[in-house]
Amino acid sequence: MEAKDQVLQAMREIGAPVNAGKITEVTGLDRKVVDKAFDALKKEGAIVSPVRCKWEPAK
Repeated sequence: MEAKDQVLQAMREIGAPVNAGKITEVTGLDRKVVDKAFDALKKEGAIVSPVRCKWEPAK
């Protein structure tokens, strides 16, 4: 499973806006990997930021 997929799945499971730190705790992925996944997901429009510095899957 790609890091992007793991990040999105973790976000859906948590069900609330989260930051990269929380995703690293939940998935066990390295912070750099999570940051790269966040950047890619932002460019694709797959995640949105309802609260400053926190992200959730786009609806």
